[in-house]
Amino acid sequence: MSENKSLVEDGNDLIPASMLAAFAYCPRLCYLQFVQGEFLDSAELADGRFQHRWIDAEQDAVPEDFVPFHARSVSLSAPREGVCCRIDLLEGDGQVVTPVEYKRGEAPKTQAGLYEPHLMQLAAQCLALRENGFSCEEGMVYFIRSKERVPVKFDAALMDRAKSLLAELRSTVERGEIPPPLRSSARCERCSLAGVCLPDEVNLLREMEAEKALEGKPEEEKIRMLLASRDDQVPVYVVGQGKTVRKRGERLEVWSYEEGKVSEARIREISKVCLYGGAEITTPAMVELMQRNVPVLHFSHGGWFLGICQGMSHKNVLLRIKQFSWAGDEEKSLSIARKIVAAKIENSRIRLRRYDPDVSNQVLESLANLAKDAENASSRQSLLGMEGAAAAAYFSRFGSLLKTDPGDFSFEGRNKRPPRDPVNSVLSYLYGILAKELFSTVLAAGFDPYLGFYHQPRYGRPALALDMMEEFRPVIADATALSLFNNEELTAKDFIRTGIGISIMPEAKRKVIAAYEHRMQTEVTHPIFGYKVSYRRVLEVQSRLLARVLSGELKEYPAFISRG
Repeated sequence: MSENKSLVEDGNDLIPASMLAAFAYCPRLCYLQFVQGEFLDSAELADGRFQHRWIDAEQDAVPEDFVPFHARSVSLSAPREGVCCRIDLLEGDGQVVTPVEYKRGEAPKTQAGLYEPHLMQLAAQCLALRENGFSCEEGMVYFIRSKERVPVKFDAALMDRAKSLLAELRSTVERGEIPPPLRSSARCERCSLAGVCLPDEVNLLREMEAEKALEGKPEEEKIRMLLASRDDQVPVYVVGQGKTVRKRGERLEVWSYEEGKVSEARIREISKVCLYGGAEITTPAMVELMQRNVPVLHFSHGGWFLGICQGMSHKNVLLRIKQFSWAGDEEKSLSIARKIVAAKIENSRIRLRRYDPDVSNQVLESLANLAKDAENASSRQSLLGMEGAAAAAYFSRFGSLLKTDPGDFSFEGRNKRPPRDPVNSVLSYLYGILAKELFSTVLAAGFDPYLGFYHQPRYGRPALALDMMEEFRPVIADATALSLFNNEELTAKDFIRTGIGISIMPEAKRKVIAAYEHRMQTEVTHPIFGYKVSYRRVLEVQSRLLARVLSGELKEYPAFISRG
């Protein structure tokens, strides 16, 4: 169960038996796990680990004097065969040994018997045992739920199949090309990495690209929502000095020096922890979050991003190599930047068309033309000019979207550093929150957040997070700001003038964060794939699709454009 790291001996990468089983199940799943280091728990995997816990509790060595024995969690490597394994249970009698593999479910009731992944995992263990001098003619799979033992004979046909599959897997790894996704396979519906793999989405986009090249129309095919990783995980915000985050069992508790315990949350339901203004976290809580790869973000009292703490970051070095290669290629970078800016302009146009009844056709046509021009921009400089022109047109009408008394909250145009009115203050604060959201999103997807394709690298600037934020400014940040003002959740008392700028009061920041979270959890119909999905999940999907572009699976980045 714990052999997901390849071992290296004498310069040769050893393939874990579990990865051979994964390759038999789905070559793409194996590649994502073995090469790109993607591992996510489904409910079944978590339960399987729980059922398996007593086997992994300790490791036994194989006795040298070959008396009858039962050894648990035995690790072996076989450099000649190129495999390594951890055997759940090894039974021995004299010179003959039998590996036993534990599975959480029930024994298959099909005529074919065990599934091929079960057979391949045992066959790889047999190869390792034989190379280490043991006689091994049979293996066993024990199904915990049905309490059945199913024997497996290691005949010539099975072992030849295992060696052939090992060679195919090694060749796939050496080529460095991710295998194509399965098509309409029931296996995807139970796969913990479906939300990373995006099989239906990638297949649809590739078909759309092929049909576009032929100037045809792709056949309509239902896209399943296979976002298997948890969509009910939410951030925890802890605001204010005197607050401490502690771990208690499977929960995080927030304690105040003055009030005692003020809130709690189950750790498995937390996507990240955001600490504002001197809030603290204990070492046990931090270690637990690092082990679960839940990031902890630190902010100042004013909301400035100070840093991030998390466990071992993503190990997909191949994606980062591609990212640096693309970032160094002006034309490739521009191909992504065009899509991002065009989507931002189009989303701005759609927002005005929906919510500004007095907007002129001239403004809408200007934005539509700028979006088309951005699709064909010849350089980053010209793209910057188009984005600036579009922003001027969009913000010239932004005040018309506000339904409040102009005397309290007027908007005469975008200003920042520092913002000089309440509306701009809230917009800047929301842009900052969204940028940090995408920082952790692209980091989790395997990217370097500091190297972008549109925003140029600069010390301390999360350029890729800013790139990915552009298309979502109108649909997430701007929409949240308008909701806060139009629903009168913010009043004049929520702001204070500091020098030449306007700042948001601490209590009002909590309102802004709450409104932002409400927006992020809002479900929308995806404009390309047709299923309902939260905005937070959309950010992850877009990051994964960008990775598919860099890997060569997709020819162009499919930016998110809200339905008009």
